[in-house]
Amino acid sequence: MIKTKRIYDPPSKDDGKRVLVDRLWPRGIKRDDARIDEWLKDIAPSDELRKWFPHEPSKWQEFRKRYKEELQGRPNLIEKLRIAAKGGRVTLLFAAKDKEHNNAAVLKEVLEHRI
Repeated sequence: MIKTKRIYDPPSKDDGKRVLVDRLWPRGIKRDDARIDEWLKDIAPSDELRKWFPHEPSKWQEFRKRYKEELQGRPNLIEKLRIAAKGGRVTLLFAAKDKEHNNAAVLKEVLEHRI
């Protein structure tokens, strides 16, 4: 099972493996307090795409399309998360305030269609 969660939300026993999927470290979070199992910054959107999409819902569909295209070039990282999800729960952590329009939501969608 794959779920998404803001890194600012408290960790839970139900999170399983906690994977940060943002390129930049979240503001205000100490590395020791983050309780992440892994930081896959290379699976995050490129800097160019990240800057183009400031979480504006009007750009959401185009962002999804572009990010999915970028993910096609990262099959090893996709496979790594896919295998982890088959072994148990994986929580994709993100820093964005928008819980619906973020890279973790797109990544979850991609992973669920490949499992």
